[in-house]
Amino acid sequence: MKLAQIGLENGRDYSGIQTMKRIFGGSINEAFYVQTIDAEFFMKFHANSPKGFFRSEALGLRRIKETKTISVPNYLSYSDQPGNAFLMLTWIEGKKNDKTEEIFGHKLAKMHQCFGRMHGLQDDSYIGLLPQPNELNANWLEYYRDKRLKNQLDIGVEKGYIFGERQKQLESLLENLGKWIPSFVEPSHLHGDLYSGNWIVGPGGEPFIVDPSFLYGDRHFELAYTELFGGLPTKFYQAYQESYPLREDYEDIKPLYQLYYLLAHLNLFGESYGESIDVILDKYVGKLS
Repeated sequence: MKLAQIGLENGRDYSGIQTMKRIFGGSINEAFYVQTIDAEFFMKFHANSPKGFFRSEALGLRRIKETKTISVPNYLSYSDQPGNAFLMLTWIEGKKNDKTEEIFGHKLAKMHQCFGRMHGLQDDSYIGLLPQPNELNANWLEYYRDKRLKNQLDIGVEKGYIFGERQKQLESLLENLGKWIPSFVEPSHLHGDLYSGNWIVGPGGEPFIVDPSFLYGDRHFELAYTELFGGLPTKFYQAYQESYPLREDYEDIKPLYQLYYLLAHLNLFGESYGESIDVILDKYVGKLS
């Protein structure tokens, strides 16, 4: 991969590179810091990414940016060309201050108060490298059940992680999901993959969200995932609650929303996530008997 050639192919001149160094930490893509004569960039590269992988992320960044609520990096160019897929973003760097976490909560709440016409998305997307088929649906329950949970169930069966009692419980849960998940809620703009590793701090302590898997949906789906792996700072949740209070049923449905992400992690990384899934299934399917 030659960055100068990438730039020429996409109408940009990256020939004046002064520094290009690998950044470690991501589990899917290779990442690089790039410094040219007059700018700094962040580049993701994947030698074998699936079709439309970086396009999906770029469009998600654009949709979030269009809300004019919370900051995201500007994407400069992308390619999903086999063997040479990349996404080029502006470099974001800064230090957190005593207001950063509070601002983050308020701004995410503002984004969640921007609504689409329907739930889901007209384009297919990805959660990690797993394909996420989409549709637009006025009914959130139908979308979440049929396009989110059912898709992960099917992937898990194919990969051999979901079988026997786990499969029976998941199928029973899907049949009865309407006992807990609402059909008609406002379709908020959602980042779709928001955990502690997908926000960073920019100049002046400004919070930025990165690596979206965008969709329109119930905002509580987003908040549930933020709590799953360590959670976000307390000031974030306090500020969010001040700006846009959570529904009273949030604690009841939170594990059902976390279930999607646990299933995705099971299908991406293996059985270490299985026990957490089984606990949720026992909790809800047990109530049906």
